[in-house]
Amino acid sequence: MFDPHPGPLPLQREGAARAQSSSFGETARTLVYAVAIAVLIRSFAFEPFSVPSESMLPTMQVGDYFFVSKYAYGYSRHSFPFSALPFSGRVLAAEPERGDIVVFKLPADDKTDYVKRLVGLPGDRIQVKAGVLYVNDKPVTRTAMQSQVYRDGRGNSLLYKETMDTGAGYETIDRYRSVQDDTEEFLVAPGHYFMMGDNRDNSQDSRFSGQVGQVPAENLVGRASFVFFSTNGTARLWEVWKWPATIRYSRLLTWLRPA
Repeated sequence: MFDPHPGPLPLQREGAARAQSSSFGETARTLVYAVAIAVLIRSFAFEPFSVPSESMLPTMQVGDYFFVSKYAYGYSRHSFPFSALPFSGRVLAAEPERGDIVVFKLPADDKTDYVKRLVGLPGDRIQVKAGVLYVNDKPVTRTAMQSQVYRDGRGNSLLYKETMDTGAGYETIDRYRSVQDDTEEFLVAPGHYFMMGDNRDNSQDSRFSGQVGQVPAENLVGRASFVFFSTNGTARLWEVWKWPATIRYSRLLTWLRPA
């Protein structure tokens, strides 16, 4: 039988195979580059986190997604994915400030991420008396907000503004008298920091030595910068048509540094 295409077909098939192989290689390289860039940004610049609990109300709400500045305090092994790099201490270390919102690894396991407000630096003496925070025997200025009441699913709470001696100001809530309202005096150890939640009666923090305790400098992951997304969580993942109504638009791009 006469073959109208003698010879060219094997070459065409070979060329098509080479093109397919080249396309696959380019895709693989692009994915590798994208992953590498994402890891670099996450490790050295900004990392996204979400708020899982009410411990930082009213400043941060469950369903908030926020970026953490990784370079703010320098870098430790916890700056990298899975705390993978085996070195101790911090590189390019910078001192945090009282009033900063900080993400850190829980000292008890060096794995769990916590977000709290830093209220005590190394050498500070920290105590809470009748709900008032004292730093080095001086009460932090605490002013009732004009509305005075913060309302959420649990009911009403008193709303206050605290102002550090550095001028850093932020809001806290106080639901009721509790064991957290009166503590012993804590001396912050060298190379450690004292953390508290803004929701003072509903926060596991440095006031509880057995659960959290003082946080070593090495465990600091970074400083919370701003909320980039927020949802009230009422729509299920597959209920796409409900997503727009669940977004808290007023919280988008909320700055998290103290005023």
